[in-house]
Amino acid sequence: MRLKIILVIIVVTIILGGVAFWFWQQNPFSTGSLRLEILSPSEVTMGEEITYVVRWKNNGEAELESVTLIFEYPEGSLPSEDESLRITKTLEDINPGQEGSLKFPARLFGKNGELKEAKVFLTYTPRNLNASFRSETTAIAIISFVPLNFELDIPSRIESGQQLDLLLNYFSNSEYPLSNLRIQIEYPTGFDFLSGDPAPIGENEWNVGVLNRTEGGRIVIQGILEGEVDEVKIFEATLGSWNEGEFILLKEVTKAVQITKTKLLVSQVVNSTADYVAASGDILHYEIFFKNLGDKVLENLFLVVTLDGRAFDLNSLKIDRGKFQQGDNSVIWESRDVSKLRFLGRGEEGKVEFWINVKEQVEIFSPQDNELVLKDRVLISDTKEDFEIKLQADLTIAQAGFFQDEVFGNQGPMPPKAGSRTTYTIIWLVNNSYNDVQNAKVKANLPVGVELTGKIFPQDASLTFDPVLREVVWQIGDLAAGTGAFDALPPPSVAFQIAFTPTQIHRGTTPQIIEEARITGDDLFTEQIVSSSDEPIDTNLPDDPTVIKGTGVVQ
Repeated sequence: MRLKIILVIIVVTIILGGVAFWFWQQNPFSTGSLRLEILSPSEVTMGEEITYVVRWKNNGEAELESVTLIFEYPEGSLPSEDESLRITKTLEDINPGQEGSLKFPARLFGKNGELKEAKVFLTYTPRNLNASFRSETTAIAIISFVPLNFELDIPSRIESGQQLDLLLNYFSNSEYPLSNLRIQIEYPTGFDFLSGDPAPIGENEWNVGVLNRTEGGRIVIQGILEGEVDEVKIFEATLGSWNEGEFILLKEVTKAVQITKTKLLVSQVVNSTADYVAASGDILHYEIFFKNLGDKVLENLFLVVTLDGRAFDLNSLKIDRGKFQQGDNSVIWESRDVSKLRFLGRGEEGKVEFWINVKEQVEIFSPQDNELVLKDRVLISDTKEDFEIKLQADLTIAQAGFFQDEVFGNQGPMPPKAGSRTTYTIIWLVNNSYNDVQNAKVKANLPVGVELTGKIFPQDASLTFDPVLREVVWQIGDLAAGTGAFDALPPPSVAFQIAFTPTQIHRGTTPQIIEEARITGDDLFTEQIVSSSDEPIDTNLPDDPTVIKGTGVVQ
């Protein structure tokens, strides 16, 4: 009897399994039959508008019904069309082989290096099935650049019990206005807040509000810092924006202050600026200040400044009363050279100064050999301070004009003649020696009587003309450091043809056919806008060797 029961169970199990297998064969479906993806850039600049493109395709054999799509923007996003960060859309049925897409534009906000993840979910029911399925995928973009400067200027060492001045500097270079901005600073233990300018909310928070491009400000904080000798105190400052009740961190900076028994405070300005950015060919005026913060008179001091940076033109060095040691590139002032080094009373301040040029051209050895800095170390008694200034991108534009050329072939009288049309070829050539540059563009105005003929080489060059401003604009885009210096990074160039029809008032003159050409771009290393220009060109065509001097005079 027991054996018969076991045999019945086995038979029933086999029958049920066969039925289930038959139903499975009649309704084969897998979520893999639906392809779902998000197309988006992998790197973004904070605040720039990007578009998420969600695409789907039914690769299966069953029609998909009751289709719902849910798209979730990354945290810290500002959708361009919808207010919500979670968008739900009902879609039409998706037939086998059918595909579709939706776009979700937005601006992403966050700190540099932050990963932003977008998500999409698609729920649906295959026809002839009662079960619902869900497919999902994600896309991650990294914020690779935040066009905000946020700096905490603070001494690296201070004597316990002394007044400490903190400077919080902020500046926006974002194309998109930044709103609801707040600055917060966390003070270490032992810091006694005295005042803030402007006045804070409480003692450590400031409402910045809205920052448009090229707007910024400064917060000055004063307090007393106390601690044990050699103790390190950490100040942390953050700049962020409130969005739907969430604080989005955009920039953060951390600076350490060491409590020391040193009685000297050392500071430096270059060309009257504490955060000067140098350019090729600059004359740098260094002023080194030293102040006695202690209770005792300091006597018979010496001060040494050591220079480090191949962009320094050491042959141009001029020193006020000190002397230069070429072996270690140091400048030395002794007590016999400067009275304040000989005797520095309580609270008194002394100064030494020197002048040195930045080289007109600094040799770079590879495209990665960029982001040059000019460093100097100041040593006075047992106090040591390190300073550096950045060298901005050496972005240049060369403008040349020709009548005889092999690009377009020009026509018309030469010398030019009143009432007759003569065409010329203008060539722009760009070089970028040091830092990576974004958003590079060249602009020049055409005088009245000059027009574009429409001939451009290469033909895909992004060259436009504003007829109101009479301005020719060449949008170049990104330029890597070393562009024009290495075979792998040839200098970009563009040629375009213009036509000039002089009038009677031009007779006997050599009028301009194009005004000054100016190039601008965003220096990623110094986070500043850099620019340079080249001279206008007249009908004498100084760059065309086939044009004899004087033949540019209008007849």
